[in-house]
Formats: sequence, C-alpha cells, structure tokens
Amino acid sequence: DQHPLAFLSQTLGPRLRTLSTYEKESLAVLMAVERWRSYLQTSEFVIRTDHRSLSCLDEQRLTTPWQQKALTKLLGLNYRIEYRKGALNQAADALSRRPEAAVCAISVCVPRWLEDVKRSYTQDPQCTKILAAASVPTATNGSFQVHGGLIRYKGRVWIGNNPVVQQQVLAELHSGAIGGHSGVQATYSRLKQHFAWPQMKQTVKAYVAACAICKQAKPEHVKYPGLLQPLPVPKQAWEMVTLDFVEGLPTSKGFNSILVVVDKLTRYAHFIPLRHPFSSLQVAKAYMDNVFKLHGPPDAMVSDCDRIFTSKIWQELCKLAHITLNISSARHPQTDGTTERVNQCMELYLRCFVHNCPSKWVDWISLAEFWYNTSYHSTLKSTPFEVLYGHKPRFFGISNIADVAMPDLAEWTQERATMLACLRQHLNRARQWMKDKADRHRSDRTFAVQDWVYLKLQPYAQSSVAARANHKLAFRYFGPFQVLQRVGEVAYKLALPDQAKIHPVVHVSQLRATVPHTTTILPELPTLDEDLLPFQVPEKLLDRRTVQRGARQVEQALVKWSGFPDSLSSWEDVIPLQARFPRALAWGQAQAKGGGNVTGLTTARHRPAHQETVQGRPGRERRPNSRYNGPSWSK
Repeated sequence: DQHPLAFLSQTLGPRLRTLSTYEKESLAVLMAVERWRSYLQTSEFVIRTDHRSLSCLDEQRLTTPWQQKALTKLLGLNYRIEYRKGALNQAADALSRRPEAAVCAISVCVPRWLEDVKRSYTQDPQCTKILAAASVPTATNGSFQVHGGLIRYKGRVWIGNNPVVQQQVLAELHSGAIGGHSGVQATYSRLKQHFAWPQMKQTVKAYVAACAICKQAKPEHVKYPGLLQPLPVPKQAWEMVTLDFVEGLPTSKGFNSILVVVDKLTRYAHFIPLRHPFSSLQVAKAYMDNVFKLHGPPDAMVSDCDRIFTSKIWQELCKLAHITLNISSARHPQTDGTTERVNQCMELYLRCFVHNCPSKWVDWISLAEFWYNTSYHSTLKSTPFEVLYGHKPRFFGISNIADVAMPDLAEWTQERATMLACLRQHLNRARQWMKDKADRHRSDRTFAVQDWVYLKLQPYAQSSVAARANHKLAFRYFGPFQVLQRVGEVAYKLALPDQAKIHPVVHVSQLRATVPHTTTILPELPTLDEDLLPFQVPEKLLDRRTVQRGARQVEQALVKWSGFPDSLSSWEDVIPLQARFPRALAWGQAQAKGGGNVTGLTTARHRPAHQETVQGRPGRERRPNSRYNGPSWSK
C-alpha cells in the first residue's frame, strides 16, 4: 500500500553542513541503509530519491571520495535506485518541509497596576491635556507619547501626580527584594529607568528618609553626633575625683582587680588592689583606708555605670557624705576619659615589667603609682606630685638645695595660690583646645521632649531591651522610644521597657531620629520572659515539612520561639535544633499539671461507680521463710 513504516532524521553538525547537495543526499542514503541493513540484506529493495544525479550512482565514474564511500557501503546489497520528483515524494518531505504558519492570535499580558495608572489620568489635569493633544494628529506633545491610553515620557511610563501609585512603585523598587533598601541615588537610578513623574527625586529622598527598616538596619555615615562637653575644672585639689575598675587581671596574692581614683585637678592617682567579687561596702572601705584618710571627702564623684556605683548602697553613702554622684550615660565611657587614660598608662607600666610573671603585679602596683604621679603631664606643665605637694619628688637621695630653705608661711601660701591659678589656667586652655579639636569631627544633634527616637544597642552585650534571634543579622537600632527628659547638653532619658537592664540616660550618639508621624511606625518590641534571657528556646512546633537539599531530604519544623509572637516563627532543621535544645518544651516533655496519681491505675476507693472492676492476675500466698522465722529464732 506504499504506507510508511518508519522515519529517520538527524541534525547535521557544523562540518556536515558545509557539504554539497549531492554529498548530503548521498549521506542520507548511507544513513538509511546502515540503519535498516538487517532488513535489506535478504531481498531486493528500492531507493527512491528526489536528487536526479544520485540515481545514476551505479553508472557514473567514481571520481570523488563520497562516490567511492557510497558505493563501498552498498556493495553486497541487491538494490535499485529510482528518481522521484519532489512534488511526489510527500512521505519523505513531510519531516523536512514545514508548511507556512499563519498567526491567528497574540496574547499579551497587561499588569493590573497599569490599568490603575490609566484610570488615574482622569484626575490629573496635566495628563488630561496630554491625552487630549494626542487625539489630534497635527498636535505635538514634545517628549510625551501615548500608546494604548498609556502616557510615556521619553519611553518611560508616566505616573503623573498620583501619590498612591508612586508609593506602590517606590515600595517595590526600594523596600522590595529587588530594591534591597538601597540609598537615595541607587533607588533613583533604578526608578528612572522605567518611570517618571514630577519632582521624582524629591519624592525618593522623602521616602528613603522615612523608611523605618533603613533607619534600624543601616549604620550612620555622618560625623560623630554630639559636641564635646568637657567636665568643669575644679577649684581645689581633691574637690572632684573620678573612679573606675580594672578587671580581668591574674590572681596575685589574692587580688585580681584594681580601683583607680584620680583627682580631676592635679591628676594625682591612687591604685588600690581589690579582690573580685566585691561589694559596695568593700569598695567604700578601701576608699576610706587609702584615699579618704589622706585627702578627705570630695564634693563630686565621676564614674561609669558599673553596678557598684549604681547600687542603692553606694548612692546612699554618697548622700550621707554630701557627695554629688555623676554617672556617665550608657555605652559612653568618654565621660570618664581621664580615668580611662590613667588605666591605659598603668596597664602599660605593668605590661612592661611583669609580662613574664603576671602573677606578681601586686608587688609592682605601688611603684606604678609613684611612677605615674611623678611623670610630666603636658596639660599641667608639671607632675601631679609637684602640683599636689608643692615640691619635686626626690630621686636617688638627691635634693635640690633651692627647695630646702623654708620660706615664710604667708609667702608660701601666696605662691601656692598663684600656682593653683596658673594650673587652672593651663587646664582651661587644654580643655578648650581639646573641645575645638574634637568638635571638628562631630555634629550637633538635639531632640525635644516627647520625641520618638531609635536606640542603638550593642550586639552580644545588651539583650534585655530587645530580643534577637541572631546578633550578626539583627537590627542595630531598636524602638522607637519616647524622650522623657534632657539630661545636660548631650544626654537624654528614654522611656525604656520595664524589663530593660540598662541605664535609661543615653548619649545622643546612641540615638537616631525616628520616621515622621505621617508614616506608620513599626510595632513595639515583643515582651520577654525573664527566665529565658538572653536566649530564646523553642516553645512550640507549629508545622512540619520536608525540603530537598542535593540528594537528601531534610525535615524542618516551624518553630515558635519563647518571648516572640507567632508572626516571628521560623523554619529550622529538626535534627540540629533538637541537638542544640534537647530539653526544650517543643519536644513534648511532660509539664506539671498539679498533684495526683500518675500510675494509670485507679484504686477501688477512687474508682467511679460506672466502671467495672478490673480483675488482676491471681497472686500466690506469701509464706514466711523457716530459715529466718523458725523455732530456733524464737525466744
């Protein structure tokens, strides 16, 4: 019936495409014969081709390599080559010749928001004029073009004065995954490639400035906020002292800490060894035995937010002694910069002399104090020893002859007053020079009472104000919190949560202005469980799933963390999570529900009347052992 039984086709490679038509037709014959050789060896077969020259293959003189190769492949076969016109060779051409295709319909995807843009043109007078001018063939609209009711400005979609669509576009190209919360320039460059509207750059600046996620996640690349506010220069020696602790030292004769006390005027310092842990009363006793007995009570004390100085006992002691306690703001040790500098000098001295035997530092602490107090200070133009006592220290038993003579008391008092006045003048000049130099790299930042600000928290250190699932990828700023009071020039008191364990007075460098009131503020921080601080544990498994990772399947669970709402649940791998929290409540451990019998058996006294009596296994009557209860044991 001349019905096709099989088809054969193959794509030609780059080398075979360069062959001539005769060679390609010969190749097709050889491929077909090689493919069906097992069926063609037993009987005669006919090769029909639409290439006329190939029909004379048996009669031609072999002059080309292709003719020799074709004849060699066909040797031993009983075949006959017939020529057939291409118009009649429809069965073979069905696979190689495709009919001309006609386009019946074209489907085009049109976003819905473009329809909203078109409808918004009716409320914009400028867009109405552009559309009206586009309906007149002879009118010119400059850079504006209208295609299908959509206005384009220089090929970009024209949004017009539609704030709703503008906010939607900005939300996708800035807050979305494509935008990545980029800055103003990056967002504007990405936006102007596809869209346009009046004052677009100002809109982008306002949107990025009001983005709450950017303010909480990004650091500030500005000059250090807050101008320098140096402490005032005291009028008398030991009128104002600064205190600080040096901890982390190796144990030496039972001591592992140092209390550093520095006079603000003369820079004279005392190094008092302590043993950690110590209480407020122990620190007060050490101050009394080493400083108070020599210089008397000060008028003011400057310290950091150490637990000793912020304790109620220390504050009550200062109140009874009529001492003003000045505590630095949270995470701002620059307030007590004088003591921090003295700590650095003392550690440098000990490091030079006891680096080979660090457990002997107590034997060198007295020499370190004498070395520091007899060293020249560029601010004082003298040494703290000479400023405090009025004469230079003796070295190697050598005394200055001019200092031996005893002057008149009135003359000595006058010289002492002149020296103190000169000293205060040096300190004020150094103080002003330090302030001018520091303010060159600082910026002024102020807030008003009842303003809302973000608070910068140190990772791995401050966990009581806000909980973090991961410190590396957590926000840097949290809040917002309300400003309750302005303390001094560069510090503010905030309304922190009740569970916060940091000082509420914070330096302005740790604060950042919040978004305007017209923007929706993020929810407040989640409440924390005091027993679980500073870590969170799995509290409940909400769902389970299996994900494919390479060639293996991993089981995951949707975990609700303690102290967090359900909206902050996360998918975690079950096996590593169970290994990290083996005793978490999420794994189904029994919890106390009250007292009672937990054996699962109900006694006859407490068994309900409607329940049947459970018959247990009959037991054997227990008899006494004659070896221990026989007649020989009876009296």
